[in-house]
Amino acid sequence: MPFEFDAAALGLDDEKAAALKEALGGQVQEYLDKEVSGLKSKNQELLGSLKTTKTELDGLKGQFEGLDIEAVKGLLQRANQDEETRLIAEGKLDEVVTKRTERLRNDMEKQLKAEQERADKAEAFAKRFSDKVLADSIRAAALKAGALPEASEDIILRARGTFTLDENGEAVAVDADGQVIYGKDGKTPLNPLEWAESLREAAPHLWPRAQGAGPTGDNGGKATKKWGDYTETERAALARDNPEAFKKLLATKGT
Repeated sequence: MPFEFDAAALGLDDEKAAALKEALGGQVQEYLDKEVSGLKSKNQELLGSLKTTKTELDGLKGQFEGLDIEAVKGLLQRANQDEETRLIAEGKLDEVVTKRTERLRNDMEKQLKAEQERADKAEAFAKRFSDKVLADSIRAAALKAGALPEASEDIILRARGTFTLDENGEAVAVDADGQVIYGKDGKTPLNPLEWAESLREAAPHLWPRAQGAGPTGDNGGKATKKWGDYTETERAALARDNPEAFKKLLATKGT
């Protein structure tokens, strides 16, 4: 393409314009040819690179075509076995035994931990259930013995140091050594009802006041218990529930 420019705009006559075109035309064409040649060369280079990349991708595709991914995973899992094979071949049997023992110990520790957690949960549940069954048994016996309904929790607390559940879920009285405590007849194990009835004298405030009884539990005005016959807990309960009776009981202190 010939080099063109506006001669009139440059103030040139036809002769000068023709001379300028002739002088510049060759240089411009040379510059354009050089640039076009560079672009063609770069284009060929890019096309070659793309062709090479496509060839490599086709090669990789051919290598992995039909490959079983699960089989590859299996090979990876056997990596440890291959490591052991190598160690055995090198005569490092102690190292192989150590590695196997370590894996077995870790697996065993995990299993033991899981079993212990399950056992702890089961034991905690059994204890809560056992406590509830024992409490219900003592409460029923106390009410049957005529104790005040509001005194049930107090009586249950007292019973926990004496009663426990046997393998059949029955409340049995045992001493500090775990030996069975027998009732009044000396033959029959002490049951919750007989034990609850024995509290009438030790803790009379847990039972309704008898009609005609004095404020301190006397019979017809004759006191049957004095200050020293009460525990601190019983005195506190009496002071709270029957202040007048507590004052009379306080008068017996030291006698």
